[in-house]
Amino acid sequence: MAAAAPVSPLAPKTRPFLPIIEGVRFATAAAEIKYKGRTDVMLALMDKGTQAAGVFTTSKCPSAPVDWCRSKIKGGKARALVVNSGNANAFTGRDGLEQAKHTAVLAAKATGAPQSEIFLASTGVIGEPLDAGKFDGLFERMIASARPDGILEAARAIMTTDTYAKVATATARIGGVEVTINGIAKGAGMIAPDMATMLSYIFTDAPIAAPALQDILSKSVKTTFNSITVDSDTSTSDTLMAFATGAAAKRGAPLIATASDRRLTDFKLAFHGVLLDLAHQVVRDGEGCRKFVEINVEGAASNIAAKKIAFSIANSPLVKTAVAGEDANWGRIVAAVGKAGEKADRDRLEIWFGDIRVAHKGLRDPAYSEEATSAYMKGEDIVITVDCGARGKGMATVWTCDLTKEYIAINGDYRS
Repeated sequence: MAAAAPVSPLAPKTRPFLPIIEGVRFATAAAEIKYKGRTDVMLALMDKGTQAAGVFTTSKCPSAPVDWCRSKIKGGKARALVVNSGNANAFTGRDGLEQAKHTAVLAAKATGAPQSEIFLASTGVIGEPLDAGKFDGLFERMIASARPDGILEAARAIMTTDTYAKVATATARIGGVEVTINGIAKGAGMIAPDMATMLSYIFTDAPIAAPALQDILSKSVKTTFNSITVDSDTSTSDTLMAFATGAAAKRGAPLIATASDRRLTDFKLAFHGVLLDLAHQVVRDGEGCRKFVEINVEGAASNIAAKKIAFSIANSPLVKTAVAGEDANWGRIVAAVGKAGEKADRDRLEIWFGDIRVAHKGLRDPAYSEEATSAYMKGEDIVITVDCGARGKGMATVWTCDLTKEYIAINGDYRS
């Protein structure tokens, strides 16, 4: 087995304790789909009545598991989630669909749940056939070992080029009753979610009906997972799902039927916080990264325009390599703003690195200090702010990382 990659220097220094969520159990196994000597399959088992919501890749070449999940999510219920790493079961033709269906049939048989309540995901190499026969008899053994406290092991089992397991947790109150939200994610490369090899799963004991959960998820994703990029590549497999077991109802939590229910205010904030935490962790584990970069755009014609400009900056290889080289090259930011195709005024453009204004009214700031800016660029967390001078109220924030030679090495060797 190849030596494990060193943990990203931007990884969180501590890992939160994840409370048990009643109504869900986890199990992992080593099916040797690609990796040897490590777990590569996770199974989440959910009590009957668990509500489900999901958003998926907008890629026109989605994986077979994405197609499967899209066809089942309309039912709004879930009993089991199966995720494998090492093989994406994407661009695998009719056989890929058959392998996904076979996986679901095996899971349904093992759990006694209908296939309509079985959800699937696969992550890893694209274009390689997945042998679902490796799951024959496996799910029964996994069910026997499933534990309510197995979520961390589940997060580890779905890793590919990730250097650490990504987890987050929060609590909130609904009708005065405390509920818990736990989340896991994987992703380090091919990250530009548009709903990357990005997978994320959220579990809660809150009694929230599927339509309300779907609304909350769809809105929260816009300023979390859909506001990050590592390398501008949207995966064929992007999947973000949320599952609500409703177990908190036994403690007096009220059933929430609509997302407009005012009793959801605290929950929405906590839910968004979990998604944002996980999204940031994905960026902080960007392949080969050494810098975490926040890009704020203001003064744009609209929020949509601001986000497009922000992504133009965040996805620019020239900007990302300049950050890697600890060079505050604002000329590259000017170029990225200009190519975005949105309204901007060259002669009103202003740029900051942290609190240091480097460009003002279309020129280098008269007070610019090379020494101070160079010192700032040596930090791990870099904030770039741009006023595009369009005199609008549009604003947006996106997060990215730097681009290093390690990214090339990782992806150059990915299939070998």
